[in-house]
Amino acid sequence: MNHIVRESALAASDVQTLARDALVALWIKLYDSQPPPRLSQTFLRRIIAFELQAQANGPLPAVAKTQLARLATGKTAASKPVLKSGGRYLREWNGVTHVVDVTDHGHLYKGQTYQSLSAVARAITGAHWSGPRFFGSPQDQSRTRKRPERSRN
Repeated sequence: MNHIVRESALAASDVQTLARDALVALWIKLYDSQPPPRLSQTFLRRIIAFELQAQANGPLPAVAKTQLARLATGKTAASKPVLKSGGRYLREWNGVTHVVDVTDHGHLYKGQTYQSLSAVARAITGAHWSGPRFFGSPQDQSRTRKRPERSRN
């Protein structure tokens, strides 16, 4: 892309009032090529406005580019713990209240450090549990959200 120095400062908001021929001329100035032949005025405006904003404010930060690339490939980052060091989980199980403290080294339960909430849930119940689900952590909200009911005819 050709980052041009404009004689008159054209703001991204000014693009909304330009006619198609002016949009095409601006596109050629910005990109040194013709726009795609069937590109609508709406998309011409959006793309040109984005480029003008990028010229005025600088390009996207590297972190944003990395996140966009990851989203485009379908890869997502591993979920991070909801509570930071110093946080506390409480859960009543079989009439006993269980307290788990979050530390820099893991999850502290009854004087022993566990690497995950699932390991703590297993120690409490004796069975395999999803730790976030067992403790009702907001981290697991996506799984517990109810789906809309479908009508059956």
